[in-house]
Amino acid sequence: MNRRPLLSFTICWIAGSAAGCLFSGRSLLICLAVLLLLPAIWAVSGGIRWRTAAVFVLALAAAALYWEWNEARNVSLLPEVLGQPASELNEAYVTAAGFIASPVERDGDRVDFTVKLSGIGQDQQESQADESGTEAEAAAVETERDLKVNKEGEIKGELVAVQIKLQEESEIAVAAEWKRGDRVVIEGELEQPQEARNFGGFDYRAYLLTKKIHWLLKGSGTASVRAEPPASWQLSGILRWNDTVRAALGSEMDRLFEEPHAGYMKGLVIGIQEDLDPETFKQFSQLGLTHILAISGMHVAVYVGVILFLLRRCRLTRETALTVTLLLVPVYVLLSGAGPSVVRAGLMSMIALLAARFGLLKDGMNILAAAALIMLVWNPYLLLSVSFQLSFLVTAGLMVYTPLAAPLFKRLPNWLAGALSVTFIAQLVSFPLTIYYFNQFSLLSFAANLLLVPFITFLVLPLGTLALLLGRFWNAAALLTAQLAELLNTATFAAVEWVNGFTAGVLIWASPSLLWICLYYGLLYGLLYLLKRRTEANLVPQYMEDETRPLAELEGPGYGRVSGSSLANSGSPASPAAAVNSRRATLGLAFQASPLPGAMRWSSVAAILCAAGMAILLYRGYQANDLKGAGAISYLDVGQGDSILITTPGGAHILVDGGGTVSFGNKEEWRIRRRPFEVGAKTLLPLLKQRGIHRLDAVILTHGDQDHAGGLKAVLEGMPVSALLFNGTLAGTKPYTQLMNTALDTGVRLYPVQQGMVLATDEATQLHFLWPEPPADGQSLLNEVEDQNHESVAFRLEMNGHNFLFTGDMDMAAENAILLEAERNAISNGPPIDVLKVAHHGSKSATSADWLSFWHPAAAVISAGVNNLYGHPNGDVLNRLAEAATEVYRTDQQGEIQLIVKQEQILVRHKLVHQMGE
Repeated sequence: MNRRPLLSFTICWIAGSAAGCLFSGRSLLICLAVLLLLPAIWAVSGGIRWRTAAVFVLALAAAALYWEWNEARNVSLLPEVLGQPASELNEAYVTAAGFIASPVERDGDRVDFTVKLSGIGQDQQESQADESGTEAEAAAVETERDLKVNKEGEIKGELVAVQIKLQEESEIAVAAEWKRGDRVVIEGELEQPQEARNFGGFDYRAYLLTKKIHWLLKGSGTASVRAEPPASWQLSGILRWNDTVRAALGSEMDRLFEEPHAGYMKGLVIGIQEDLDPETFKQFSQLGLTHILAISGMHVAVYVGVILFLLRRCRLTRETALTVTLLLVPVYVLLSGAGPSVVRAGLMSMIALLAARFGLLKDGMNILAAAALIMLVWNPYLLLSVSFQLSFLVTAGLMVYTPLAAPLFKRLPNWLAGALSVTFIAQLVSFPLTIYYFNQFSLLSFAANLLLVPFITFLVLPLGTLALLLGRFWNAAALLTAQLAELLNTATFAAVEWVNGFTAGVLIWASPSLLWICLYYGLLYGLLYLLKRRTEANLVPQYMEDETRPLAELEGPGYGRVSGSSLANSGSPASPAAAVNSRRATLGLAFQASPLPGAMRWSSVAAILCAAGMAILLYRGYQANDLKGAGAISYLDVGQGDSILITTPGGAHILVDGGGTVSFGNKEEWRIRRRPFEVGAKTLLPLLKQRGIHRLDAVILTHGDQDHAGGLKAVLEGMPVSALLFNGTLAGTKPYTQLMNTALDTGVRLYPVQQGMVLATDEATQLHFLWPEPPADGQSLLNEVEDQNHESVAFRLEMNGHNFLFTGDMDMAAENAILLEAERNAISNGPPIDVLKVAHHGSKSATSADWLSFWHPAAAVISAGVNNLYGHPNGDVLNRLAEAATEVYRTDQQGEIQLIVKQEQILVRHKLVHQMGE
C-alpha cells in the first residue's frame, strides 16, 4: 500500500462509491463508519503511516459523498416544470425542444436517439397541423407550439430517450438526415421507462437512470420531428463529425463485405455492433468470446504498437514517436465508439505513453488505478457498467494473478506458457462476473479463447483493417483482402458453431452474492500463491543443509571441478577467481537451499485447504437455492401471456407455458428489426438462468396460441428440457411447427396429455390432468385444431397438502364438461383450491360462477399485460371473483407473483408494490 499510494487511494474511492451505491440513510452511515475504522486500525498496527490512513479516510468519505451528491442531482425536473406529478405525466402528449445528444440509430421501423432538453410543454392539440389544410395554418401551429415550449416549461440539460416509429418507407431517408447536434422540436407521448416486473429481471428504468435518463419520448413518423443543423460550430461538433466518419466507415465495410461478414467486421474493426448478426452474437456469447467483438485493450494495444512501429521506421526520435502516438490514441477511441472498455484502454495507453515520455509512473497497477479514478470522477455511474467492471477487473486480475500462475507453466516453451497463463487467468478472473450477469459459463471457453483470440487478433483484425484502408485508393486489392478475411471468418464461424454443438459443456449458474464473489477471489489468490511457492521449490535442486552445491560456472577450462567443501579445507583458494567463486558458492547455498520440511508441509496443507474451500464454494454456487422442503410457484410477468414456473419440494422444475410476442399480420421487410423483442429470449430464458435452473424436468404447453407457446422455442434452445407435455393437437401455424421441430431436434420427449392422467414428480407433488378429453373412438391424436382455447391443458396440482388449479385459456364449454363429468361421478364439490390461475387472462369467456362454486378458490391469479388491447381482465369476471370472496392478484398491477408452499402455510409476495385500484 505504501509503495502504490495511487492504487490504494483508488481502491478506497471505489469502496466509498460502492457503499454509497448499495446503502442509504442509517445503513450508509454504519457502513462508512466500519470502512473508516479500517485505515485507523491499520495505522495503529503499524502497517501504514497515520498520514496515509488520513488520505484513505478522506478518499472513502469523499467518494461516498460524491455518489450521494450525484444521486441527489439525478432526478427529473419535468414534473416540477410542467406542474404535474410523474404518474399524471405518464402518456401525456408534449412538445419538447432541445438538441440531439447521441448518434441516431435506426432498426427497422424505429429510430432511437437521445435529446438534451431546452424546453418542454404539454400540447392539447395533437394534430392541428394535419387538420389545418394550409401551409400557413401549419406554420402558425408550429410557431404556437414553439412559444408554448419556451413560455411554459424552460428546462436546461435533462436527457430524454426518443423513439420515433416510422410510418412509411420513404421516411427512412428523412431520418437519415438527423445527426448529433441538430436542434429539434419533437411532438410525442412521455412515458416512464419500464421497471423490473419479475424478481431478478432486467430493470430498464434503473439502467437508464445510470445514464441520467428518466423519460421516454415516443413520436409517430418523421412529421413529429423538426430538425435543423446547428447555426454555429460548437465543441459537440467533434462528436458530430465522429458520427459521420463512423457511418462512412460502416458503409465502406458494407460495400467490401457480404453479410453476415459485414456486421461482424464492423464490430471487430470499428466497434459498430448494431449490425452484428444476432445468431453470430449468440454463438460467440455462449463461448465467452463477445469481448472480441467489442473494441478493448487488445485493439488499442495493436493500434498503438503499429503506430509506434511505423513512426520508428520513419526515423522519428523515441520522444517524438511517443508524443505523436499519444495524440492519436483519442482519435482511435472516438472512432471506435468510446465504450467503457476502450476508454479504459485508451486512458491506460495515454498514461503509459506519457510516463514513458517523461520516465514517470511506470507501474502498471498505478496506471490502471489512474484510469479508473479519472473515469469514476467523470461519471460515477460507470461503476455499475458491466463493461467497466469486466474491463478493469480482468486487467487488474492479469496483473495480480498471472505472475502467480506463471510457474505452473514453467516447463513449457515460453510462447506457449505465456499464452496459456494469460488465457487461464483471464478465464478465472472473469468467471464470477460472467455468471453474475450472464448466468452461464462454457467449459470449452478456455480452449476457444486460447485458439481463436490470437487467430482473430493477428489475422482477421489486420486483414479487415487493411481492407478498410485500401478501399479508398485501391479497390481491387481491398476486395481481394476482404474475400480473404471472409474465408477466415467462415472458418471461425464454423469452428464456433462446432464447439457450441457440445451443449453439455455449457453450465448454468445462479447469480452469486457479493460475499461469494469476494471469497472466490480471496481463495483463488491464496491457492495460486501457495501453488507458486510449491512449484518454485520443486524447481530448485534439492540439497541437504550440510551439503555443498556445485557451481557449473566453476567447471570452465583450466579450473577443474571445485566444491565449497574443498575450498574450505584448503588453506587458500587456488586463484582469485576461485575465491570469488567460493563466495558465490556460499551465497548460492544460502539462497538456494531447499525450504524447511515443516514449512513445506504447512504450505501443502494450506494449499489443500484453499482448494477444498474453492471446491465447496463452487459447489454451493452451482446449486440452486434450497427451499428446505418447501415448493414454489412463480406466476411470471410476461406481458399479455402466461408463464408459470413450478419448483417442487423434491427439486423438480416444471414450466407451464412460455408467453410469447404476438404480432399482427406480415410486416413489410423494411419494418423488420434486427433485434426485435422476443419474450422467450429476452425475459423468460434469462429469468430461468438467473435462478440457477440447470434443467427443466417438464414443460407443459397448455395450447398452441402464440401468447403461451411463442417463448418456448428460445427455452428449448437455451437449456436442457426433459419432456414437453402438450394437448395432443397441432395449431397449424408456422411458429407452432417451428417449436415442435425444435423439440425434436434437441431430443425433447413429447407427451400428449389427457383427462385422467396423473404425474407424480415426488412424494409431495402430484399433477392431476382435468382436460382435454381423450380422443373419441376412431379419432387420432395430432389433429390440427384452429380453436386451441377449448383444448387447453388444465390440471390440479397437489403440493405439500395444498391445491392449485391451472387452466390455460380454457373456455366455459370445457369448464362445463368437467363439471358435468364430476356430476356424473356424484362429486358435488372439488377439493378446495388455495390458488386458481384464472383462465384466458380474465376473459369473460371463462371462469363461470358455477366453476368458482365448485372449486371454492381462496385466491386467484390473473396473468395479463399492462394496458392490453383486449381489456383483460373483464369486469364481470372480477365481480364473480369478488362475490366468491376470492382474493385476486394480477401480474399487470403487481408483476411477478410468487408463492412459497410450505406444509403449514403459503407465503405470497409480488414484485411491484402497486396495489389494485391504483
